Order: sequence, then C-alpha cells, then structure tokens
Amino acid sequence: MMGLRILLFFVTVPWIFCDMARTNKVIPRHKGILKIADEEESISESRVVMEAKKPKKKVILRPDYDSPVDKDDESPGADDKDDKELPTCLMCVCLIGSVYCEEVSPDMTAVPPLPKETAYFYARFNKITKIANKDFADIATLKRIDLSGNLISEIEDGAFSKLDQLEELTLAGNKLVKLPMLPAKLMSLDVNHNLLKTKGVKANIFKKLSKLAYLYLGDNGLEAVPPLPESLRVVHLHNNNITSLTDDTFCKGNNTHYIRYNMQEVRLDGNPLTLAQHPNSFICLRSLPIGHYK
Repeated sequence: MMGLRILLFFVTVPWIFCDMARTNKVIPRHKGILKIADEEESISESRVVMEAKKPKKKVILRPDYDSPVDKDDESPGADDKDDKELPTCLMCVCLIGSVYCEEVSPDMTAVPPLPKETAYFYARFNKITKIANKDFADIATLKRIDLSGNLISEIEDGAFSKLDQLEELTLAGNKLVKLPMLPAKLMSLDVNHNLLKTKGVKANIFKKLSKLAYLYLGDNGLEAVPPLPESLRVVHLHNNNITSLTDDTFCKGNNTHYIRYNMQEVRLDGNPLTLAQHPNSFICLRSLPIGHYK
C-alpha cells in the first residue's frame, strides 16, 4: 500500500507542474502586449509627425473693449468724430441739431468743430476774429448761423457759399469791411454795426439772392444803396453815409406802372440825405421809409 502511494506521488506531481507551465505561459501574452505597445507608439509617432506637418492656424485675438489698456492701441482715425465733438460739447451746449456757444470761457477765438448734424449754430459774444473756408465745410445741414458780438474782421470768400440749406446768417456787431459770397437760399442777412463801405460790397451780391427777404445793413459806412432783389421785404440802411438816391434805387425809373409789392419796410434815417429831394425814388413803394429824419 505504501509503495502504491509513493508511485502515485511520483506520477501525479510532475504532471501537475507540466500543466501549470502550460497554463501560465507568459511569453505569448508578453509578446502581445509588446506588440500592442509597439502599435500604439507607432500611432502616436505618426500623430506627432502629422501634427508637425499640419500648418498652424493663425490666431487673431479680439480686443476686449471693456479693457482700458486696449483703448491705447486703437487706430487714431477710429473715432475722429467723437474726438472732434467732445471738446465743443464740453465748452458749449449741444442739443439735437443745435449748438450754443455763447460767452464761452476761456475765450473762444475761432469756430469750434461742430457735429455733422448741426442745423443751428449760435456763437454770440465771443472773441472769434476770422471765419475760414474749413470752418463750415463739412456741415451741409446748417440752416442758421449767429455770430453776432464777436471780433470778426475777415471772412474767406467761400466760407458760406456752399451751405445750400443756410437761410439765416447773423454777423451783427463785428468788424467786417467786406462781405463774402452768400448762399443762394439765404432769406435773412444781418450785418448791422460793422465797418462796411460800398467798396466792400460786391455790386450784385444781393441781386442774385432770389429768396432774400430781410436785409439789415444799418450802422455801417455805406455811401450808396446796393442793388436789391425783388424778393426783399425789409431793408435797413440807417446810420450810413448815403448821400443820394436815384429813381432806380428801389423802383424802375422808366416804368411808372411798376409797384414793388413785396417791400414792406425801408429805413434810411441817419444818413446825410433829404428824402424830399428824391420823390421819384419811392414812387413804387407801398409806404414811405420809416425812421426819424431831419
């Protein structure tokens, strides 16, 4: 019996070890793992090569408009309009379509840059000395300009001529010795209290203005009455140096039937002339000149 057990021991033990060796064989698995690892490495290497060959996309960084640092990098022309409007609207009162610059402190010596939609501009009682062509060149919407009470002695000839919408121009209380070209649609011109003489007023400067209704030339140095348009309703020529009138000053001397229907008011007082010496000068008017005469 003992011998049988010993025999079985020597037979079964080697068989068990051989079977374990077969089932726990790691070489194929190890080789498989290595093979998989090699494939992954080759795939990753190929990806690296592909990524290296693939062109990089150009990255454009969008500015953060809320960041104050980025504002310094903006192009100088990006917001020219605001840069131009801001100082004017700090000195003046800017409403929709209107700019009021009256008695500005510190002294305003030139026309400030205006918003492009400005229709009404008031700059009374300042120290403006000159009007240049560029001052209103880009403001095609202007309908009224009031520059009374300044020190304007020079206006460049094209400063107002291109303002197609301008209807009222007030330059009273300045130092003008010459009138510039005027826009065709002008309805009212006030140049009272200046230094105008006849040589500073072009011969037909008013005659061509077919819509001019109100003309104020009082308190100047005019020696004669300039030709006046048919559309005129009111003309003030008081306190000048007008010494004589003709039959054609207001009327048409060769046409006794002509009546100047539009003319409602004429002032000639304060001039060195006697109205009684020129009876035919007013025959076409519906009323005689007003004012205090000697």
